[in-house]
Amino acid sequence: MGFGIAFAPLVPAYVLWAALALALVLGAVLIAVRSRGSVVRSIALLLMVLALANPSFTREDREPLSSVVSVVIDKSPSQNFGERTAQTQAARAQLAERLGRIPNLDVRFVEAGEADGETDGTRLFSALGASLADVPPDRVAGAILITDGRVHDVPAEAAALGFNAPVHALITGNRNERDRRVVLVTAPRFGIVGQSQTVVFRVEDQGPRGAPAQVTVRRDGETLERRNVTPGSTVNVSIPIPHAGPNIVEIEASPLEDELTTVNNRAVVSIDGVRDKLRVLLVSGEPHAGERTWRNLLKSDASVDLVHFTILRPPEKQDGTPINELSLIAFPTRELFQQKINEFHLIIFDRYARQGVLPIIYFDNIARYVRAGGAVLIAAGPDYASPTSLWRTPLDQILPAEPTGRTTDVPFHALLSDPGKRHPVTRGLEGGGSNPPNWSRWFRLVDTKSANGTTVMDGPDKKPLLVLSREGEGRVGLLLSDHIWLWARGYEGGGPHLDLMRRLSHWLMKQPDLEEEALRLIVRGRDLLIERQTMSDTVSEVTLTLPSGVTRTITLAAGEPGLWRGSIRANELGLWRATDGKLNALVNVGPANPREFAEVTSTGELLTQLASATGGDVRRLAETTGVTLPRIVAMRSGDTFKGDDWIGLKMRDASVVRGIGVLPVFAGLLGLLLLVGMLAATWAREGR
Repeated sequence: MGFGIAFAPLVPAYVLWAALALALVLGAVLIAVRSRGSVVRSIALLLMVLALANPSFTREDREPLSSVVSVVIDKSPSQNFGERTAQTQAARAQLAERLGRIPNLDVRFVEAGEADGETDGTRLFSALGASLADVPPDRVAGAILITDGRVHDVPAEAAALGFNAPVHALITGNRNERDRRVVLVTAPRFGIVGQSQTVVFRVEDQGPRGAPAQVTVRRDGETLERRNVTPGSTVNVSIPIPHAGPNIVEIEASPLEDELTTVNNRAVVSIDGVRDKLRVLLVSGEPHAGERTWRNLLKSDASVDLVHFTILRPPEKQDGTPINELSLIAFPTRELFQQKINEFHLIIFDRYARQGVLPIIYFDNIARYVRAGGAVLIAAGPDYASPTSLWRTPLDQILPAEPTGRTTDVPFHALLSDPGKRHPVTRGLEGGGSNPPNWSRWFRLVDTKSANGTTVMDGPDKKPLLVLSREGEGRVGLLLSDHIWLWARGYEGGGPHLDLMRRLSHWLMKQPDLEEEALRLIVRGRDLLIERQTMSDTVSEVTLTLPSGVTRTITLAAGEPGLWRGSIRANELGLWRATDGKLNALVNVGPANPREFAEVTSTGELLTQLASATGGDVRRLAETTGVTLPRIVAMRSGDTFKGDDWIGLKMRDASVVRGIGVLPVFAGLLGLLLLVGMLAATWAREGR
């Protein structure tokens, strides 16, 4: 309860001050001339001025408010190492008991730093600010952190806290912890496919240094090399980039004896492989209506470097015209099919027949090129059924279907076969879901027998239309109709020629997204999607290994034809692994090397400066064995809130007004009596 006096003038301020001045002058004059009753008159004048000021006596009913202390519990993954979890639980229980004994103290416990798959690092002060967001600064008694000291959002200055009270840190863990980690010095983000990139790293030992580390370097799970590395030294390693897309590189060091954790013994680099150019050789056997279909598709792709030749003048058309009078370019067969054949990623024969342009030995070169990892696509027409068919060359060793010598010339819709509904080249083609498909008809098909590859599209009577096969390290595609140009021209509404031709060419050039058998991990928001592409009817369970080393078994559910999926919450940052016993997949969630696991030994150094600036303390919970919690002292004032065996809280005197009583001095009967009484006293003095 508090008392006071307040003024609510009945006239403007300048009138009040003028009246006061006039009263003082008159009073002074009366006293100076020694007028009878001058003192009584002066007091009466002052009371009249005071009445104009309208004073009131006030009484406030105040209720004291509690002081607030926030206890922030570090729940970050690094708190799971060693005995830190047990120490944290014991300290929390003791704090709750001791703080509960302090009267008029509101204790708020808040947990922070739990892995959510999004936040990189331990952020305790963000949680501290949120827990005190509804508390005025003059009610905050302080903050106590229970943590291993690896906090990544420590304010640079105490003023950033928003309150003037001590911050104390109770450090879990032990003083002489040992740990080994791999530190990336230089890590490229991109690399040209077929070339190498250099990764620079070093191995660091915290605590007593151990013996040289054996470092294993892997790419996409495949071991590239092993070497011994002295801790503290910088090491360069060359990483070949074999394919487009992410190339996951792991650098793992052997563990120390009695090491705190091996989670940070591994560093991860994701290098995106970028193809410089996809070199494609397109050979058209003769001009025809669909010749430019393949050319337009390949020329429209900025990543494709196209070399296109059309045979306009085969040897049998010699008419004696001198070579120097011809405007045609000679076909550089030796340069293309002997000297530079291995520079091409794909060779396309578009309605090409044996015409004596290419010697037979060059077809042997093409067959060897495919087995060594190259790709050939035959876009066949009547030429493939003729006596001059490419089948009647050494290419018959790699081609998946033998022509019968006949063609089927009837209108038909290209249909997806059962394997084609699962194969990534043809799965989900626009318009293919209806029967008949919502695309135009074709009118010619080359009849074949003994197809050895995978038939993904059928013609009339389920005759093979598009056959894909693998030969050695390479791939072969055989399209047994030359009427795909009808789709491109929009005949009967056209068809998905761009999708089909692009997927087909990219599958031949080994685009990873178009593999028939693949296991993929895909990060989507806060979820991790496990996707299994297969041509089989069933798939095995997938074993998922989290960055922390915990394993989980995921059962996949059938989705689209050939695709099985499952998902899990991506609640840990770092490298995730998946395997089904045959295939492996890796993906990195968040930063490649999370700050949470970069340094894991406990320390108080990061919090010492801030704690000292607020008058607080930083001390370990376990100097020897067990948990030793300091005494908690409630203090009303002071700049230092710590001692040898105690820490203090700044108790506040904040209160809230619950009611106010007001008694006007010159209002009502009391004011009337004062004024009339003084006037009566003046008259009485003068009447003597």
